[in-house]
Amino acid sequence: MIKAMRTAASGMVAQQMNVDNIANNLANVNTTGFKRSKVEFQDVLYQNLRKAGTATAIGTMAPTNLDVGYGTRAVATVREFSVGDLMATGNPLDVAIEGNGFFQISMPDGTMAYSRDGALKLSPEGRMVTSDGFFVYPEITVPENATSISIGINGEVSVMAVGAEEPEVVGQIELARFMNPAGLSAVGHNLYVQTAASGNPITGVPSAEGMGKLDQGYLEVSNVAVVDEMVNMIVAQRAYELNSKVIQTGDDMTQVVNNLKR
Repeated sequence: MIKAMRTAASGMVAQQMNVDNIANNLANVNTTGFKRSKVEFQDVLYQNLRKAGTATAIGTMAPTNLDVGYGTRAVATVREFSVGDLMATGNPLDVAIEGNGFFQISMPDGTMAYSRDGALKLSPEGRMVTSDGFFVYPEITVPENATSISIGINGEVSVMAVGAEEPEVVGQIELARFMNPAGLSAVGHNLYVQTAASGNPITGVPSAEGMGKLDQGYLEVSNVAVVDEMVNMIVAQRAYELNSKVIQTGDDMTQVVNNLKR
């Protein structure tokens, strides 16, 4: 009975983590550029009571194993980097990546982070920054006398200055992509950092070298599908309840054994 109870307990722990992950997905349904994640599970060790091919007492060969599993465990949280829907905002500093790639963000400690959040702002010095004030890399500075900002699909940033007849190019947005984006580590603030699993960043201009194009005046919304997450939550809840039922059954069977008359 103890084996069944421990096995069911592992299932409850796994489904609790599954529900926690679903809750995080739903909590970020309105987070710009958020990418949903899913938990992957594996079965754990088995107690092998008889191996396939073992000779039996009657001289035949056992065609199958006789083993008992010990439950499940969570082994990975995989982030899905499919492109979310684009929402028109009309803000010239809102930029969505339509396709592959990440904005490069320079962190205060000198390291580089990566983001799909294109809700950009201007610092008091005119430098292009994120909502948290982190600088976009390469650095782009908009002059004080600029009356309008234009960001092309190739990431070229140009401004129209007071009294000017032609726009002036002031910078170039570059994107980064990874061979294994699922290996990136999410650190909050809509940022990811490179890991050994993600590989080194491959940088380039938008609309070239496998990079997506930029859409000015748009933001990429979360790729969380609320209906799918609700269905997944119901499935996880039912699995949790079934595992708890197994524990109750194991406890009842243990009580029966303890109450046997000698």
